[in-house]
Amino acid sequence: MHIEQTEHIASWYAATANDSTRHAPLMGTLACDVLVVGAGLTGLHAALNLAERGYKVVVLEAARVGWAASGRNGGQVINGFACGMDTFESELPKEDLQRVFDMGIEANTLLRERIAKHNIDCDYRAGYLTAANKAAHVKDLQAWRDEAAQRWGYPDLSWVERSELPGYVQSERYAGGLFDPNSGHLHPLNYTLGLARAAVAAGVQIFEHSLVTEMQQGTPHVLKTAHGQVQAQFVVLACNAFIEHLSPALNRKIMPVGTYVITTEPITPVRFKALMPAGAAICDSRFVLDYFRPTPDGRVLWGGKVSYSTLAPANLAQAMRADMLKTFPQLADIKIIHAWGGMVDITMNRAPHFGRLASTVYFAQGFSGHGVNVSGLAGKLMAEAIAGQAERFDIFTKIRHHDFPGGDLLRTPSLVLAMAWYRLKDLV
Repeated sequence: MHIEQTEHIASWYAATANDSTRHAPLMGTLACDVLVVGAGLTGLHAALNLAERGYKVVVLEAARVGWAASGRNGGQVINGFACGMDTFESELPKEDLQRVFDMGIEANTLLRERIAKHNIDCDYRAGYLTAANKAAHVKDLQAWRDEAAQRWGYPDLSWVERSELPGYVQSERYAGGLFDPNSGHLHPLNYTLGLARAAVAAGVQIFEHSLVTEMQQGTPHVLKTAHGQVQAQFVVLACNAFIEHLSPALNRKIMPVGTYVITTEPITPVRFKALMPAGAAICDSRFVLDYFRPTPDGRVLWGGKVSYSTLAPANLAQAMRADMLKTFPQLADIKIIHAWGGMVDITMNRAPHFGRLASTVYFAQGFSGHGVNVSGLAGKLMAEAIAGQAERFDIFTKIRHHDFPGGDLLRTPSLVLAMAWYRLKDLV
């Protein structure tokens, strides 16, 4: 992936951002303990955790704080990871499994703690419903509720019968739902900007418009930009879908996937409240899913239309509106005001990819749609590892991650064909 423009794209998030702080580009030479590449959620969490431990930290960002997926995503805060526990069972020894599950819950706890500790105004609201599209999904979701409680010690999931769904979503489309009171939703750009403020207050130096053009590994490592360079004892790569030019090997482990979001015009309060009375974030249960939630200013924020070709759908706003009307046909008279998209990175098995390129070069990527919460865990674990407490981080390094097949030319077409199969399965 290449960065073609470096300002925040037009979106409801950018229009309602509550911090206009700009950070100057890097000029000249600096030395630090840890250099973080990327000022999204992963990089800022790592920087803040490290600064709190007393490290001198510099963050280099190619564009703006929260410019990529961190500031564009659907804002859904979901317990756990994008893959199921069965993926971890196939990769990890039995004694690590409960720890992984607990860390998936810890990730959301860390998010709430950061919001409270740093007084981050990001409209966080608890409550998340996975809505079942068909009867088979009902059985799967109920089985997961039981497994979460009985095997993993998480009894908080509750089943919502179809007759009870109007308390959550005013739609005839769903057969029931699984509610998690400890997941939720927020304004991701304002959350990211709040983390940046907290990092700066802790002593972190952030430089925007400072694309890293070269990484020379050594003692110290030297990373160069167009107008300067940084010498560092440790490096954290928090680039996700934009890692290609720094590490082709890491880039082969992930695939950039386009996901898209619209927001409506404000809806009258009584009508708006009836759409999603519980105020929860909602996603459906398909493989290629839709996700949506209410905003504090009375809009519906709707996401989906996942593109595995990296090409945005034609007539994005209208295409997304058509999907929204399948769930909310009563909004046919409501206008779409904002439409935007961005890239998330997925791994082959949808498990997060944490590791080291060298003993003092760390990375975290491949959150596969769960980056709002898992990024905080990643930042904390990398800080622990750099401080000499690598036990938890190293659990994730045991997970095997394969290159996407097809090489540079064929891996995207291969994935497009595979996803076409899953789309067909969703219809059955």
